[in-house]
Amino acid sequence: MQNKNNPKTIRAWAMFDWANSAYNLVITSTIFPAYYVAITQNAKNGDRVTFFGHSFVNTALQDYALSAAYLLIVLLLPILSSIADYRGNKKIFMQFFTTIGAISCCCLYFFTKDTLEMGVIAFALAAIGYSGGFVFYNSYLPEIASIDMQDKVSAKGFTYGYIGSVLLQLICFLFVLKPEWFHITDASFPARLSFLLVGLWWMGFAMIPFTVLPKGSPNAQGHHHHIIKGGFIELGIVWGKVKNMPLLKRFLPAFFFYSMGLQTVMLVATGFAAKVLHMGTASLISIILIIQLVAIAGATLMSRLSGKYGNVRVLIATVILWIGVCIAAYFTSTDTQFYIVAVVVGLVMGGIQSMSRSTYSKYLPENTPDTASFFSFYDVTEKLAIVGGVFSFGFIEELTGSPRNSVLVLGLFFIVGLVLLFSLLRAEKSTGKNSDFSAA
Repeated sequence: MQNKNNPKTIRAWAMFDWANSAYNLVITSTIFPAYYVAITQNAKNGDRVTFFGHSFVNTALQDYALSAAYLLIVLLLPILSSIADYRGNKKIFMQFFTTIGAISCCCLYFFTKDTLEMGVIAFALAAIGYSGGFVFYNSYLPEIASIDMQDKVSAKGFTYGYIGSVLLQLICFLFVLKPEWFHITDASFPARLSFLLVGLWWMGFAMIPFTVLPKGSPNAQGHHHHIIKGGFIELGIVWGKVKNMPLLKRFLPAFFFYSMGLQTVMLVATGFAAKVLHMGTASLISIILIIQLVAIAGATLMSRLSGKYGNVRVLIATVILWIGVCIAAYFTSTDTQFYIVAVVVGLVMGGIQSMSRSTYSKYLPENTPDTASFFSFYDVTEKLAIVGGVFSFGFIEELTGSPRNSVLVLGLFFIVGLVLLFSLLRAEKSTGKNSDFSAA
């Protein structure tokens, strides 16, 4: 294994975020949601679409597709992380999921109003590729960075991701807003070209970490079960260990509930603005670019604040801001108000993700050999939160007829997470340990 805190290894690791964050920005946050709403709404059927013979609200179908994708990941990752831990080949799984995600984005080039089923399936597969690669990417953090550097390295990954995704977004921005500069006459072509570019960008820049990162450390001696079912057994073993870690067992439930709100907001915000506020593609792209740029500063700021006040206090303050975001979004009725909300979202979006990952990593015993299994547990927690949050958002919209009501439900998730974070803070004080040091 390479020495920790190697600058070349850390830069290569962060480049994986640079590569795949283009998917997160273009496909989940800007161009795809706006394009999807535009081609699935019409005067005859309104916002309802038919998917394999069943009728759905268009945005609810998108939410259900994401929920199904993340649920599949929850079922697959324990198996795959067990194999990766056993053989020490987690980089191969990063490559596998990257290939699935990149190819699926390229397939979205062929998504039109006449190919709804194919488009939704490719959209779901792209989500599987993105989320599947991240568990193995995250599990490298304690291997490449010492505990005192993990906040900084984690923030570096998110910062690289924001910068890389904004660069590609600007390129796509030109095609979408100025098609005449490129003699484009097909109105759907700029968006579909953007999906293709995301796939090529994702696969191309991922070659950097795939070349530099170590393949992983085998842990065969720790596995006494069949490696297929062993993944779920390993999760049970990890949970058994977590129950004996007083801080980690309190952090994970809090992380689960505020992630239900956080991840859902990030996935549905653009569709909400396009459908409720009737914002055009240009305005939506501008908003997301603002969020990304502010998020770069937010991730760095929270990394520094954690060194002064501790991770949990910073997380508490951030979740309180997220509750305010949900309340403000419910009452938002103009573009200007949404811009203001977007700036606040950008400030707290990257920071809370980076801080959550590094806090979890800090609570692990140092030099833990089975990092893939521990981070599989972390990612299963996060993916289950996405399944619950996104499904709830779509279901409440179909039930009540308004995504505004769905936003209020997300606020309740944040409130539960906040209460649990205060419980974690009390536990830190009683144990005399905190998230600046190992919980072991």
